Amino acid sequence: MKEIIKRLINHENLDQIESRDILIDISSGKYNNEQIASFLTIFMMRGITSEELIGFQSALLELCVKIDFKDFQTIDLCGTGGDNKNTFNISTLASFVTAGAGIHVAKHGNYSVSSSCGSSNLLEYFGIKFSNDSNFLNNCLDKANICILHAPLFHPAMKNVAPVRKALGLKTFFNILGPLVNPCRPDFQLVGVYGLDVFRLYKSVYEKATELRYSIVHSLDGYDEISLTSETKVAMNNKEFLLKPSDLDFNEISPDKIFGGNSVKDAAKIFYDILNLNGTKEQTNVVLANSALAISTANDVDLNHACDLARDSLFGKKALNSFNKLIGLSK
Repeated sequence: MKEIIKRLINHENLDQIESRDILIDISSGKYNNEQIASFLTIFMMRGITSEELIGFQSALLELCVKIDFKDFQTIDLCGTGGDNKNTFNISTLASFVTAGAGIHVAKHGNYSVSSSCGSSNLLEYFGIKFSNDSNFLNNCLDKANICILHAPLFHPAMKNVAPVRKALGLKTFFNILGPLVNPCRPDFQLVGVYGLDVFRLYKSVYEKATELRYSIVHSLDGYDEISLTSETKVAMNNKEFLLKPSDLDFNEISPDKIFGGNSVKDAAKIFYDILNLNGTKEQTNVVLANSALAISTANDVDLNHACDLARDSLFGKKALNSFNKLIGLSK
């Protein structure tokens, strides 16, 4: 590791094979926590190239617990996190709205690193079962249109990195890597990123190393989702554009309207209220906007039609039905 760190300090880049091999060595326990922390810290300071990210991605997909959803076409809605905005769980809510619209969702997620409540914290609070059992997960997709892929159950090799990430408490390249290593290799993906540099990085990675249909989003005021607090930069396979709230007939909102609270209990109340149609107009609209882009990505329909489908899912309580079915299957 010493030689690797010296090279990185000297502004050298790693190629895909080197990056893959290093992450496999880290996963196998070859390096101690201090060495891993140094390695992560350098990338926090100098950024990461698309070649390095593809190498890290290939290592984790090689090492992960494989899961096959051959009977379904799936979408993942996932953010990099690390925007330090502490919003409510927008992408998780949008996942259930998307499932309620009849699209199969394979939601990849984890406990929070930099906010008060990650998707896994929230879903665990409601009693949703985390499993890597193929029969259970396929049954969830069949009955509820959604299954939860709790990252630690699929990436056991990352147990050597988890305590270092927790101790640092800051975003590292693993935040960037998370959405790229869904073990089911979904057919479609909506991913939110916390910075324009990461937006460009993801676009480069997707163009080089994927065949899925994707949408990448970054709110220009720093959110890793469509926040409706400003314009959102969107990249899809064949186009890139700025999305204004008014494009979906929504008003621009203030950041305090999408605050997620200070605890898992706070986040759970907001989540449950929105699913039960007791959320605020602003909360509901943000969920609909993100759901619309997910539906548009999976079904290849225009955004306004997708937004109508999202409204039907949420206001028709189809999203709530998917949520309740998932809880029932977890018992």
